Amino acid sequence: MFAEVYEYGSSSNSSAKPSFATYKPVHFGHWDVIVWKMLTLFLYLSVLVRFGTAQLTSNLGPVVDLGYAAYAGNTTSPATGIDNGPVTFYGNIRYAQPPLGDLRFRAPAMLNESGVASEVIDARDWGPPCIQRPAVVGIGSEDCLTLNVWKPTNASAEDSLPVAVYIHGGGFYANTPQGFPMYDWVAQHPGGIVGVSITYRLNMLGFLASPVVAADGDLNTGLLDQRAGLEWVQRHISAFGGNPQNVTIYGESAGGASVVMQIAAYGGKAPNLFHSNERRLNPSDLVQPTLRTSRMHSLVRSPQFIGYFQHIVIHIPASAAGFIGCPASGDEAMPCFRKASLGAIVSAINRIPNGAFAPVIEDADGFLPDLPSRLIASNKYQNVEFTGGHCTGDGKTFAGGSPADFVTDDDIRRIVFARWPGVSNATIAQALTMYPEPGAAGSPFATQFDRAAAIAGDVIFTCMDWFVAEQLTSNGVENVFAFSWNAPDPVLFAQTPYRGAAHTSDLYFLFDGVYHTYHMLHIITFMPIVFTGTNTFGNAGNTFTAFNSTEAVLSKEAIAYWTSFAATGNPSIDKESISPVWESFVVPDGSRRHLMLNRGSNTATNSTMETITADKIQRCQFWMSENVTAQTRI
Repeated sequence: MFAEVYEYGSSSNSSAKPSFATYKPVHFGHWDVIVWKMLTLFLYLSVLVRFGTAQLTSNLGPVVDLGYAAYAGNTTSPATGIDNGPVTFYGNIRYAQPPLGDLRFRAPAMLNESGVASEVIDARDWGPPCIQRPAVVGIGSEDCLTLNVWKPTNASAEDSLPVAVYIHGGGFYANTPQGFPMYDWVAQHPGGIVGVSITYRLNMLGFLASPVVAADGDLNTGLLDQRAGLEWVQRHISAFGGNPQNVTIYGESAGGASVVMQIAAYGGKAPNLFHSNERRLNPSDLVQPTLRTSRMHSLVRSPQFIGYFQHIVIHIPASAAGFIGCPASGDEAMPCFRKASLGAIVSAINRIPNGAFAPVIEDADGFLPDLPSRLIASNKYQNVEFTGGHCTGDGKTFAGGSPADFVTDDDIRRIVFARWPGVSNATIAQALTMYPEPGAAGSPFATQFDRAAAIAGDVIFTCMDWFVAEQLTSNGVENVFAFSWNAPDPVLFAQTPYRGAAHTSDLYFLFDGVYHTYHMLHIITFMPIVFTGTNTFGNAGNTFTAFNSTEAVLSKEAIAYWTSFAATGNPSIDKESISPVWESFVVPDGSRRHLMLNRGSNTATNSTMETITADKIQRCQFWMSENVTAQTRI
């Protein structure tokens, strides 16, 4: 039962008060105080007493009643301020107990949903981000396990609409759903869909790992947060007009990696939140609500696999323990970490390098029992309908330098392969022969930078996409698709034109011209993090730019593909009429195909289907071989 995920953190918390209306939070920082005072004020303003079975209403906005809680939504976007009358937004909805006090570094604890709501909670705005890196006391909160829902304003529980759940990226140490408004997704689809985004714990608070943590806490709690959010969707999305039997999870970068890990959770053995059978099951055939879905779709964009997946470290990083003032091992370590002030946690987060806290391999019965590549290769995952893709400039973003930094083979060895210290010299030598140097016969690379970018892009992004697609196709899944995004984000392109369609370029078109100032500054440039205090994070560091005419056409085309996949498992069913048919990854003649998305005119894009060349397939077969993934740790 998936409910077991919550038991990790609940056995020692019988005295905790799970009710949202009565819970009194521990105030770790100024942000927590402000948020709680504002929320308390909103609650008083919106309190309505339920008389008998009368439906709760509120002058704040349309109300969705979940039984244990009722929420008033917003028809104006808190992200852009635009009136979105056809779509109602519900934000800051708790899906688990606040991970505070003794729940710090534990799996999310389930809410008490046994009561009956007598008041309406203001859900017209976002909840606070989880603690970021750089971390600042008063910005973001530990009390961040919330999600957001977008629904057609007129949708009711009887409508049973497809559900699209978005998991944001950010290297597992930064970012927030606030940069990914789903209004256009919901409004544009002809039959209507329901959108959801999940906030989950990041960096140290989401991914602290050692045997000490495993013994008195839980590993990979950020991933368990995502799963708890998906569990909440199964229990409650029908109240918003969504169909728990038709759920799609989307993710980009670390969010894309998260989607792959959710597919392979518990080695594919645990009852999952979605059922992958092609036939539609009657809910009465099933015992548990968490098994009610007949289909789960997954769309992965640039799943970021840099080699996070190390085995559990011997002890809590000494630097973290030292910065916080706690022992790194022993029975007193975790109680000390849980009692530490948020200020101490923030200080430690900022002083430890990026990548120090990320998903880790657990024991055989853990959430992530092996490398994702091994789980996929050994069929220890859920068969799902799948779409995977990447930006054509992902590799240029993650090569580790600019074109001027790459002149010789040694530059590639020194810069690119520094990401994977476990890669042997023999593997590097073989890789360099598979990516022939510029000027060599048949080489597709004009410069050493192009060559370096191809290696980085393949290892970190592209090859996992195709590997999962190959495995699912081999298992008989029909709806498996691939794509490459070749349209640059114009804001990023103006800054670094040599990257072309840089990492996250697709997000600009999928989410209202978003520019992730905070995200891009620290993830894309790989510069040391120095917080100047000048960013107020009024919208979590995100800004939105109005589309020009050609951008608007590509945005509409992409959203149509994405939401068609959510609704039907096939991106072409509800596509724009002028858009090309998106063919399967493996076509009848045995070749591999992907959709290349491009900007075009103000009436049509230049998107087209392309055949993946044999040399690219061979390179990915090399990178995804068991011997090599053991070195790259993906």
